[in-house]
Amino acid sequence: MEAALKAMSDPTRREILRLVQTEEKPAGEIASNFSISRPAISQHLAVLKSAGLIDERRAGVKRLYRTRVEGMAELKAFLEMFWDVRLDRLKAAVEADIDKKESCDDNAQN
Repeated sequence: MEAALKAMSDPTRREILRLVQTEEKPAGEIASNFSISRPAISQHLAVLKSAGLIDERRAGVKRLYRTRVEGMAELKAFLEMFWDVRLDRLKAAVEADIDKKESCDDNAQN
């Protein structure tokens, strides 16, 4: 999980993931979307691959990349855990506020 989070911290790698999320693309096509060198893109691809976020497939001399669904699902599940806690806290705060207002309304009526 640490490697995936670290890999996602870089905006270039997040853009690479976006580019390969729905269809497999060769490294050259991925690189054409950036103003950095192809070797730099290759390094970003290696980081994403080692983090388990993309798959690499060879087709002749080309290397094709695509988002690894399983790796993204693990990351999503981890992040959703925090979202659920935040929603629970928000719900508790809203309910406490409602209870407080109802209590004030009851006291005002007496």
